[in-house]
Amino acid sequence: MTDLLKKLTLADAPSGFEDEVRELIRKEAEPYADEITEDAMGNLIVSRRADSASKKKPITLAAHIDEVGVILTEHTGGGFYKFDFAGGVDVRVALGKRVRLLTSAGKKDGIISPGKAWHLMGSAERKRVPKVAELFIDAFGNESAKPGDYAAFNSDYSEFGNGFVKAKALDDRSGCAVLLTLLKEKTDRDAYYVFTVQEEVGCRGAQTAANRLDCDTVIVVESTTAADYPSREGGEKVCVLGNGAVLPFMDGGTIYDRKLWTELTAIADRQGIKWQTKTRIAGGTDARSFQRGGHGAKVAAISLPTRNIHSPSCVGKLSDLDCVLNLCRAAVESIGV
Repeated sequence: MTDLLKKLTLADAPSGFEDEVRELIRKEAEPYADEITEDAMGNLIVSRRADSASKKKPITLAAHIDEVGVILTEHTGGGFYKFDFAGGVDVRVALGKRVRLLTSAGKKDGIISPGKAWHLMGSAERKRVPKVAELFIDAFGNESAKPGDYAAFNSDYSEFGNGFVKAKALDDRSGCAVLLTLLKEKTDRDAYYVFTVQEEVGCRGAQTAANRLDCDTVIVVESTTAADYPSREGGEKVCVLGNGAVLPFMDGGTIYDRKLWTELTAIADRQGIKWQTKTRIAGGTDARSFQRGGHGAKVAAISLPTRNIHSPSCVGKLSDLDCVLNLCRAAVESIGV
């Protein structure tokens, strides 16, 4: 699965401009899918029917294909561009970072600049975080971009240390890699694999997908915030790399179905799959849209703990990703039957 994860994270798909990753996923899915549908929003809905007659209810798994990124708002001349973020990005993690401008003339290099060197700042300026409106993208004299064009963080994929991985867009290409891996395996129940758009700007794609499918049971496969740094203790860590898949019971947008949550934790315990929950209620996932769309759905989330989420250098652990995959596989086999 690591080759697939690398391929997915190196592709660029800021919210609202997901074409590259969508086509990559389509090509991976086509040999195994019974049907692939792209809706008007750009969601990719892939179905795979059971290999034999089954009385099990269909199940839906979802992962979003978009990533946080940048959208250009003004060309100020000389290859400099004003911009805003598409999705939630902390300005501090973006300063000085490389980006790829996604223009009609192809991908062009750029860097996010504060517009003033540290040496030229007064003492008050040095103590505050600059506002996005003060920043520029320096495209090194390239004039081919225009307002409305997107940019993505330019960050390599690398595996390092004791089974760690660093890449942009682990949120949520890790979930996409899990869904594609499962899609390629035989199943004894009908399953829908939904690759959603525009999650990072308000779970918009999932809303239309939910209304289209009118699902009964949905498992959202995600990445989630880990804060397991030396400066944090106990519950402040939220979740911990190396401690397995994350099964949240609530976040800022969803109270997850208690029965599904209990079933998943029982399956994990029974099969020896490491799992943990989050010790802080925050953030949100596409589950909120699936839960409220159509006639409503039972929802659960299985997530990869991720450090530095929404940054060019997200960090996860491959053993946790295996736990996510194994628990999702077990869920497809037995959850909600």
